[in-house]
Amino acid sequence: MFEVRNYPEMSWSLSRHKTMLTCLRKYAYDYYASHNGWLHNADSLARQTYRLKKITNLEMHFGSVVHELIYQIIQRVLKNQEIPSEEAVVDEIRHQLNRSFIESTKKEHLWQHRPKHYTMLHEIYYSQTNQLPKGKIDKITDRLHTTVSNFFASRSFSDVLNKSEMRFMESEKFRYMKVDGIKIFIVMDLLYKDLTQGNWVIVDWKTGKSSEEDRNQLALYALYLQQKHNIDSLDDIVIRNEYLLDGTHVDHQLKEQDLVNVQRLYGISLEQMQNLLINPNENIPKPIEQFSMQEDPRICARCNYQELCFPSTP
Repeated sequence: MFEVRNYPEMSWSLSRHKTMLTCLRKYAYDYYASHNGWLHNADSLARQTYRLKKITNLEMHFGSVVHELIYQIIQRVLKNQEIPSEEAVVDEIRHQLNRSFIESTKKEHLWQHRPKHYTMLHEIYYSQTNQLPKGKIDKITDRLHTTVSNFFASRSFSDVLNKSEMRFMESEKFRYMKVDGIKIFIVMDLLYKDLTQGNWVIVDWKTGKSSEEDRNQLALYALYLQQKHNIDSLDDIVIRNEYLLDGTHVDHQLKEQDLVNVQRLYGISLEQMQNLLINPNENIPKPIEQFSMQEDPRICARCNYQELCFPSTP
């Protein structure tokens, strides 16, 4: 049952860790000031912060739309339902992107009241022009057909179609494991066991480029799988990145040291997070003023909280 709490439950994820390292003020807004901002009786700062937290940008929104449609397609395959054509998927992505533009430019009043149910694009909210940068439009347009085509041709979708030899698990959901009583959140795009090879396969669809953080993400996946399904050997776990921009995939075989490294990262990171609290038992943060602001204007220009940090910002 949902319980209204004065302060959020302490948890950990790689995205939370990255936010803390990028900007402590953004970290405070994301994980504390916005808490309960969805409630009708929330104070004005909580409502405003929660609303701003929900802002997205064109690239992120594109990736979210693609991931959701991939999930829906895979579910249709597993339920023996008709699979949409590539062109139909492209049209649906284009439709959703157009809808997000309309919501951002013509339905801001609805987004203000229900930010979870309407899309607001960062490029629109902070530009005052009601126009998206042409370069971004061109980039997404170039990616659209390529991404969809490469998904249908991917190794992992081929495995999905060959479902009689695979055992699929629910994966596109928030999952977590507990370490010392604290939830570590993990999101996996696709998880199945190859019955012919005896391996577990975790798939991560990538609509952008690879990053240095990928390996820690993969190690968290492996840790979760070991804990959830009592897997003794890492040799039984294959983690695959499907790069939909260039149509390639990379299978990773992790070592025990990868797991040691990510557990060390978690321990150090959590200690830093707890140092930002005045009461770790109840997860009560220090005053917002004690969370320092980012000084790099390039990072600030991409942030959702410009109007809070720089009140003169429209």
